[in-house]
Amino acid sequence: MNFIVTGGAGFIGSHIADHLIEQNHSVTVIDNFHATKLENLSRFTNKIEILDMDILDYEKLRNVVKNADGVFHEAALTLVQESFTKQKEYHDVNVTGTENILKLAKEFGFKVVYASSSSVYGNTKKVPIKEDAERKPLNPYGNTKLEDEYLAEKYSKLGVPIIGLRYFNVYGPRQNIAYAGVITKFLENIANRKTPIINGDGLQIRDFVYVGDVAKANLIAMESKVNFAFVNIGTGIALSINDLANIIIKASGLAIKPVHGPPLEGDVRTSQADVSLAKKLLNWKAETKLEDWLNETVQQIMKN
Repeated sequence: MNFIVTGGAGFIGSHIADHLIEQNHSVTVIDNFHATKLENLSRFTNKIEILDMDILDYEKLRNVVKNADGVFHEAALTLVQESFTKQKEYHDVNVTGTENILKLAKEFGFKVVYASSSSVYGNTKKVPIKEDAERKPLNPYGNTKLEDEYLAEKYSKLGVPIIGLRYFNVYGPRQNIAYAGVITKFLENIANRKTPIINGDGLQIRDFVYVGDVAKANLIAMESKVNFAFVNIGTGIALSINDLANIIIKASGLAIKPVHGPPLEGDVRTSQADVSLAKKLLNWKAETKLEDWLNETVQQIMKN
């Protein structure tokens, strides 16, 4: 199949591109390299068509996607804190850019699997969070992802096959600060033999899901007969930020304790997925265990 990955040089997009190549698909990556790196695609550079292009350039986009069998739409601005100060830019890229993809999907008839986010939920009353929970984002980034869901609903009614995968906290190789990963920040501190800094009291709950599992979920969603859904992509396992810091410190063997800084604006308190719909609709389940991956990664870091 001939697939396109927008934001395909980014953290999640590059893993989707790798997985597609491993499954013998044709892959074109569209990326403007705003916060992404060509080296993320180094495993299969010779097998992937890479286009330095912006999803806001509608005519160029149209020429590229017209022969696609499906589009994995990962291109987005993702920094929660930055979204407060760059609201127009976040709306342009995350909402207008997404609508460009959906308009073209309607014109050319391809399926779209795109990156939604657990940030659409905000602080929910019930945990684990089911897909039918009320959507009340706490920050402008989350608002753009909610607007994308409204667009998905609209274009689905116009006949576009579309699945929005609500990613929880994705982690793994190639994660950078642009993806705002707490794991990345903690590991960076450990690499510099510094203590992890926790924003707030550390009692925030997160559901960490491995990027390789997320890439598999994307292809399963694309190949499924499901024509419209929003699906949580997480593990269903809750972990506090304090516990995360302690796992990393323990693995490092360093005699340090985490330090607490001020809480972040727009930070969700509790985020844990109910993953039963992913299992039922897509027969997908996360396989990688966070603690195993952390132990292995920290040991590698400590050797350097």
